[in-house]
Amino acid sequence: MKAAVFYGPNDMRLEEVPKPEITKDEILLKVNVSAVCGTDVRIYLGKKTKGVRTPSTIGHELVGTVAEVGDNVQEFVVGDRVGVMPVIPCGNCYYCQNGKENVCANRTAIGYEYDGGFAEYVRIPKTALQAKNIVKIPDHITFEQAVIAEPLACCLNGNKKANVKMNDTVVVIGGGPIGLMHVQLAKIAGAKQVILSELVGHRREKAIEAGADITVNPEQESLEQVVMDATDKLGADVVIMAIGVPQLVNGAVSLLKKGGTLNLFAGFTKGVLSELDPNIIHYNEINVNGTSALTRSNYHESLSLIVSGKINTDVITTQGYTLDDIQKAIEDVRDGVGMKSVIQIG
Repeated sequence: MKAAVFYGPNDMRLEEVPKPEITKDEILLKVNVSAVCGTDVRIYLGKKTKGVRTPSTIGHELVGTVAEVGDNVQEFVVGDRVGVMPVIPCGNCYYCQNGKENVCANRTAIGYEYDGGFAEYVRIPKTALQAKNIVKIPDHITFEQAVIAEPLACCLNGNKKANVKMNDTVVVIGGGPIGLMHVQLAKIAGAKQVILSELVGHRREKAIEAGADITVNPEQESLEQVVMDATDKLGADVVIMAIGVPQLVNGAVSLLKKGGTLNLFAGFTKGVLSELDPNIIHYNEINVNGTSALTRSNYHESLSLIVSGKINTDVITTQGYTLDDIQKAIEDVRDGVGMKSVIQIG
């Protein structure tokens, strides 16, 4: 089978590799569609290394069709259309036992410890099946829509951490696919207005399609001034950082009203620090929190939002890639050429 094998920073090779063999407790998934995540870009560039093996096949946003079923597996049959939650919780650690399975101390993941979705076939391990990480997809939605469920679930986790409420003003910094998912989720949660900051013009246009009320090019106008003008000088209720640029964190805090929440959703490069003015946090009673991965509940909820038509997946994705141009698919996300690169595999 074909697989894109990652050997190290900027070294991805399309190769012929053996099709995975499964045990009686596993299934083999024929990958129909994979998508490129910003985290895949960080892995490709060597900026994220935790859990990443070399050589290995990465890619953790994938949907497909069950191709083989182990003798002991009862809940799936060949031909089932399924989505994959890549993060597999252990179910036994302190975090799993206290409602934080997304930060499980012993978590493993497809696309990290297990080979991922930039391949024609993926072995789904017994642990993923036991944890109910494989979900059947309704027939009336496409694989291209369904592949968004995993990143949307991560954004939904962030939306809940940010505590977006009715009539809130929400600022989203970064207008890539993640930012546009946050725009839509904020609107679904009842936000009165959503302001999006993004340098790239076509992404600002997509943000309006996604439901943003105001878009800002921060190189040409003051984001803080726009936010203050839109909120009677109070500031935003919530700011979500959908781009991992440490230098922007302190400015994001200044956009908030007293008691507001800053959610650091995006991943940041390890060891690269941000400066924060503690006085603003102290005197304005600012809440600062982060978001990591997703829970299984988040995935089911996000899939339901897609199935019900509440999420516009078209503004989030750029179609037309195959495994043959996987490197371009990753580099286009890196360079902001399109939106989320969707890879047609089978």
